[in-house]
Amino acid sequence: MKEKIKSVLVNLLKVRPEELKDDVSLQDSIGVDSTEMVESVIALEKAFGTKLSPKEVTKFSTINDIEKVISSKIGK
Repeated sequence: MKEKIKSVLVNLLKVRPEELKDDVSLQDSIGVDSTEMVESVIALEKAFGTKLSPKEVTKFSTINDIEKVISSKIGK
């Protein structure tokens, strides 16, 4: 699942895979802004076939955080 998350973000944010560290803030490490975060959420929702609430999205800081939230939504 983590590789799929990274793949979506690499394609959307136009970053190299090695820039996406599992436990480093996306905002701090690669400078993701609020617009890019919204686009990322939409892309991740499509990729995983789920809908994320604003409360869940506020937990998105690192790749690990995103994986936890999506895992809880899709039951894996």
